[in-house]
Order: sequence, then C-alpha cells, then structure tokens
Amino acid sequence: MPKISVIIPVYNGEKTIKKTIESVLKQTLQDFELIVINDGSQDKTLEILSSIQDPRLRVLSYFNAGLASSRNRGITEATGEYISFLDADDLWTPDKLADQLKVLQENPDAMVAYSWTDCIDELGQFSRRGSHISAVGFVYPELCLIDFLENGSNPLIKRQVFTQVGHFDQSLPCAEDWDMWLRLAMDYPFVVVEKPQVLYRVSSESMSSDVWKMEQGCCQVIEQAFSRAPLSLQHLKKDSLANLYKYLIFRSLEGKTNKEKAITAIRFFFQMIKYDLAMLKAKVCLKIIFKIVVILLFPIEQSMIIFKKYSKFSNTSTLLSYLTVKPPHLSKN
Repeated sequence: MPKISVIIPVYNGEKTIKKTIESVLKQTLQDFELIVINDGSQDKTLEILSSIQDPRLRVLSYFNAGLASSRNRGITEATGEYISFLDADDLWTPDKLADQLKVLQENPDAMVAYSWTDCIDELGQFSRRGSHISAVGFVYPELCLIDFLENGSNPLIKRQVFTQVGHFDQSLPCAEDWDMWLRLAMDYPFVVVEKPQVLYRVSSESMSSDVWKMEQGCCQVIEQAFSRAPLSLQHLKKDSLANLYKYLIFRSLEGKTNKEKAITAIRFFFQMIKYDLAMLKAKVCLKIIFKIVVILLFPIEQSMIIFKKYSKFSNTSTLLSYLTVKPPHLSKN
C-alpha cells in the first residue's frame, strides 16, 4: 500500500497536465500512487497521459461530471494512508509531500497539513505572493473568515477522515474545496508547513476566473459554515462576507478584464461597503474606482496601456491587505 494517494482531476488539460504530473513525479518523497481522473476530456489530454510511463500512474476515464465528482471518484479509488489533491493546472515544489507528511507525523493528533501558496501565470511564471497565513490546531474560526489554504491543490489529509466528514459536495457550483476544509476543521486539528509549496495557476480559463460562479458558491459555503458554527463565532459572518467581496473585486479587476466584469465589480464594491463600512476611508477605494472608470471608458487594449503607465495608482492588489484573517475575538458581550 502506498503512503500517499495523489488525485488529479482533469478536464481538457492538454496545456498543463504534463507539467503538473511532472511536479508530482519529481517529489523527494516517492512512496505514492498517482490517480488521474479524466473527466470526459475532448482534447489531447488522454494522448498526453498515455505517453507518461510510470507504474504508479493510473488513469481512469469517466463522462464529464465536474471537479467535485472527480475528486470523489479519486477518493473511492485511493489506497494510500494519506490523500492529496492536485488540480491539473497547478504545480508543487519537489519537497511538498515530504514536508507535509513530516509535520503530520510530528503532530499525531493533526489530520490535515497545508502549505503556503504562491500564484503563477499562464506561462508558469511567478505572478504574486499568496496570503502565507499560518493557523494551527482548531482553525475553524480562521477558516470561516477566509480560505487560507487558497486552493484545492494544497492539503495532505489522513484518508480515514473522509469516512467521518464525507466527500466533496457536488451540489456546489464552486468553492467545494473550502467547504471540505471547513468540515474537516470542525473535528480535526490542522498543521502548517510555512513555505510556499503550492503554485496556483491563475488564468483566464480557470474556474476561479468566473467571479459570478465564485460569488454564488462562496456565499453558499459561508451560509453552511455559520449554520453549524457555535454562537461564539456568529459575529464573524459579517467579516467573512466582507472578505469575500474584497477578493471578488480584486479578481474582477485583475489582469486583462472587461466591461462586464468592471460593472460586476461595482456591485461587489457596494456589497463590500455593506459589510465593512470602514473601507470607504481606505485609499485603495480610489484605485478601485479609477480602474473601473478606465475599463468602462476605454477599449481593453488602451486600458492596459493606461494601467501600465499609471501602475502604482491602478494596483488594486493592495485590497488583499484589508482582508480580516484573524478573529478579533471569539465572542461578543
């Protein structure tokens, strides 16, 4: 029996799947099985997979059913003591599995280990730093505020816990990974490797680029999380929703955006203010307004030229520094 089962769901991943698998095969810890769930790909994904010769690789093909379903199929097929998921466009550093296994073995009560994340672009180049948040032990309050694991390619999880918490929620349109981490955090301690070991690819084709679906899924996850959270954590819901809309504004205006997303960012802006009125005093709001106005007034290519010329004033990534990442207190009198 392998120590770790690595599960990679893939749908039309011909552009990235080979490098993703290579990042697994190059792990310093080699005691793993690699299960690729082909979710009805119509491109050259299967052809590329068939060219990879490694006895630990298993490719299982199904009709298209979505990311959550593919992860669940992988869990059912897994035989390892631990499970780790990796999306077909993300990468791991070579020490990821070894470091996460080590920290779990050093903390036998913990069932989930995660690492820090950095973002890469479509070409695999460093794009921006992740949140690099460290929370250990009972992390449910922090996870209610923000998904500090940041993506579905991050944690190493004891396989046995899935019999208790169940599988990924296939009814969610998005954010099913955040929902899973929250369900795990209700019952099990987390530990962290304080290094960026997950390289999360941000591209115009990724699911996370669909800000409308992200809003819908995350709002559902937040509602579910606080429906089972104790009374002492209920005051965090407002901060959680404020965080969501801050992030959605950032994603709407990130990279090569369009007028439709700019209009959506306006709606997200008012939602952010609804849950965090103090943001009206933040200088980053002027950057947000500037960027939205430019996108609405000028063609996309001309907008990009303006943003490059006035890069300091159009840098809305500073909005992420306004996220509430630590519970201010666990109860209110």
